[in-house]
Formats: sequence, C-alpha cells, structure tokens
Amino acid sequence: PGLEFQHDLNMSRTRCPPPNRPTYFGDPRVLAFVKAEGGGYLSLSKVVPFSHYAGTLLLLLAGVACLRGIGRWTNPQYRQFITILEATHRNHSAENKRQLANYNFDFKSWPVDFHWEEPSSRKESRGGPSRQGVALLRPEPLHRGTADTLLNRVKKLPCQITSYLVAHTLGRRMLYPGSVYLLQKALMPMLLQGQARLVEECNGRRAKLLACDGNEIDTMFVDRRGTAEPQGQKLVICCEGNAGFYEVGCISTPLEAGYSVLGWNHPGFAGSTGVPFPQNEANAMDVVVQFAIHRLGFQPQDIIIYAWSIGGFTATWAAMSYPDISAVILDASFDDLVPLALKVMPDSWRGLVTRTVRQHLNLNNAEQLCRYQGPVLLIRRTKDEIITTTPSSVHYALRLKLLQYRYPRVMAEEGLRVVRQWLEASSQLEEASIYSRWEVEEDWCLSVLRSYQAEHGPDFPWSVGEDMSADGRRQLALFLAQKYLHNFEATHCTPLPAPNFQMPWHL
Repeated sequence: PGLEFQHDLNMSRTRCPPPNRPTYFGDPRVLAFVKAEGGGYLSLSKVVPFSHYAGTLLLLLAGVACLRGIGRWTNPQYRQFITILEATHRNHSAENKRQLANYNFDFKSWPVDFHWEEPSSRKESRGGPSRQGVALLRPEPLHRGTADTLLNRVKKLPCQITSYLVAHTLGRRMLYPGSVYLLQKALMPMLLQGQARLVEECNGRRAKLLACDGNEIDTMFVDRRGTAEPQGQKLVICCEGNAGFYEVGCISTPLEAGYSVLGWNHPGFAGSTGVPFPQNEANAMDVVVQFAIHRLGFQPQDIIIYAWSIGGFTATWAAMSYPDISAVILDASFDDLVPLALKVMPDSWRGLVTRTVRQHLNLNNAEQLCRYQGPVLLIRRTKDEIITTTPSSVHYALRLKLLQYRYPRVMAEEGLRVVRQWLEASSQLEEASIYSRWEVEEDWCLSVLRSYQAEHGPDFPWSVGEDMSADGRRQLALFLAQKYLHNFEATHCTPLPAPNFQMPWHL
C-alpha cells in the first residue's frame, strides 16, 4: 500500500503543470469560447448585427435630410426666404427687415439688430454694464458681525451648495414657469398667432437685442408716433409676468390705450435665450431701455415703464438705473419675494427658502423702487389670489414701504394706522367711508405739498408733516395713499382694461 500511495502521488505531481506554465483558463481558445457562450463580453457575432442596425438608421436619417434639402431647394418660396435672410445678414436695411418679418422661423437665425455696446456713450459712462452684468442691489449678510474665517466658510459650504442646487433646479422653474420647455411648446400656437397679429394688424417690428451677458432678447415694437393720438408720442416698455410673453401679455393694455409700445420676453422665454435669474433679467432690461433710447429715438422723459406681477423687478430696476424716465406703473406686483416664497413652502424649509431667495433669486422690488424719484402708480387687484401672504387680505406692503420712504413724518403712527385701515377695506364703499370719516380736504393737502416742494425741492424723502397735528397727518396720509394706489376689482391674471391704464399722479 505504501508503494501504491507513493505511485499515485507521483502521478498527480506529474499531471499538475508547473507554476510558470499557463493553465487551461489562460488558453486563448478556451477564453474565446467562454466569452462567446455568455461570459459577459461583447463578441463579434453581437457587434456585427448592431453595426448593421446603426448603419441602416444613419442611412435613413441621411436620406430624410437629403429629401428635405431637395424639397426646400425646389420650393421657390423657401429659396426666396433664404435669399432675404442672407441679404438681411449682409445689410440690415429697413426694407430687408420688413420682408424678413413676413416669415416665421427659428429666431436663432434672426440677425442681431442692436448690441449692448452700440451706444457710444456707454463706453464713456462710469455706470455702464460690464460683460459680467449691470449693477444690482446686493442683500445684506444674514448674520452681520460674524467673522468671515475659513472655518465659517467651510461650515456654510453645504448650505450654499444646497441653495445653489435648489435655485438652479426647482426654484427657478417654480418662479418662472414660462421658461419650462413643455409649457412653451403647449403655448406655441397661441404665441405664433399673437405675434402674427402684432405684425399684421399693428405693424409691429420684431428685433433681436444682444445683452451684455450674451443673451439674445426677443422684442416687438409698435410705433404710434405717426398717429393723431398725443399719447402715441410716449413709449410704454412692458415687463411681463412669470408666465407671460409679449405675444399674449400685458402689452395689449397700452396698445388699446393708443401708446407706442415695446414688449420683450424674459431670458429663456420663446425667442429669448438664457435663463431668467435676477442678473440676467436686469441685463435684458438694460439693453431694452438702451434700444428704446438710442435706436428707436425716445427720450427718457417720454418712456413709461409698465409691469405686471413679477415684471415689477425689472421695472423697478430700470426706474432705479434710469431716474429720468417719465413714470412707473406696477400692476399686481409685490415688495419682496421672501414672504411669498415662504407662503407656498413648508415651515421646516424656512431657513433654506430665505437663504436661497436672498442669494440667488433676490427680487427686492420695494428697495429698488425707493431709489426712484419720479411718479409711481400702484395697481392693486382686490381679488388677487397670488400676491397675498394671508388667505383673507391682499398683499400691500409695497404701497406702505413706498409711502413710508417718501413721507416718513406723515406715515408715522397715526398716518400709518389710518392707511392700513383704508387698505384693508373690503369694498369701495368702505374705502369711501373711511376717507370721509376723516374729512380729507384735498385742496389743503395739495397746498401743503406744493408749498413744501417749492421750499425744499422735489427730492425724496420729504419731512413734510413734522410740525403737523395728528388729524392733519391722517388727512395727508389718506390723500397720498389714494393718489399712489388704484384698486382694480379683479383676480391676478385678469387683463387690465385700457381705461384703467392711467398715468401716475404728480404735483
């Protein structure tokens, strides 16, 4: 038995390959067999049919493209369109633009009509925009007085990253739903119909403006200066809402009122490129105003800024940046985005929402409006279901902040209290009752304001009412509130009728 065991052990040793010799698992022929039989690798037998399918698909696509090209080339209307488009790119004459406006095509191919650097005064002005954008009012830090050390920056980094992601994904689309591709696709037939109406019935002129950030802004201009109506000499620049387009937006109100009108779409809306963040919005508004002044030939004193809803941000920015414009009309707008954002988000997200809005979506309308010295009209929708922070009252903080800034002595305790009562009135009858209860003498109020203006000048804030009785401040506060605020009994999205489009009051 010992010999047999030794023999078997020797035989097993002779059958085992030496360590340096490859086993059968390393044999290339066996490895190829394992791979072909489902070892998880891509074999030649699988690659060949896939390449056939891909090649067939590419040939079909190439054939479709060739057929489309042949069809376009044999179409005389398309060849005429291409001829006009190429001629317009070479020569931006009015006749070429007029012929090009008869066609509806991808706005990316539309030639640029106005460049943000085109005005010669821009290169010399100290307040002109740079390629990074125009100047905005920056929010104050949330924790003032905290040392900005490296450790604090590291601690804030996760919150800053979260705020950035929320703002650039969910936040921007919730704030500007008109920039969502699917919504634009659904509204495209209506937009094309509205655009055709402006061009054919109102002789509108479409133009592409290039902003300082590289975004292309789609605009429509209707010129009424050649008509007999005196208001046609004034230009109304319309700023649309968060789902509004100039094709079907608030532009119709000043048009029906007889004004010359310039409408434009937010970045990322319809023909405009980019995304509607505050910086891009202000850049777009800047090139629109420059286009109105330097290309359309309107003086700032002949320009009126009219905004609906979220368009109040760009309107107040323009009023702050161009203080010589004639007037500002804000319809169904708000003072600050934070209270409205907190209303629709969970309470547990309060810190994240506030931080995200302040850092990335800071629409500070009231702060910008207070930097403007000209006439202002605030239109409040009494049945507004959007611009409200409580279920039972319409948001009116913008009105109070403007009056408190311009007339701080009048809007003291007594004046502020009576104006709040007037704003919270549930009907016009109740408003008139409050107004008559305090026996407001309009002639006396006008004489007081004119005397102060003649003595101290027109610049706000005014100290009028400093040496006035409590009853006098109440009368003056109600008088000013009625002059600055007009109520419109409608919901948020109801179009403003032309008779309600009135110029702001001024001394």
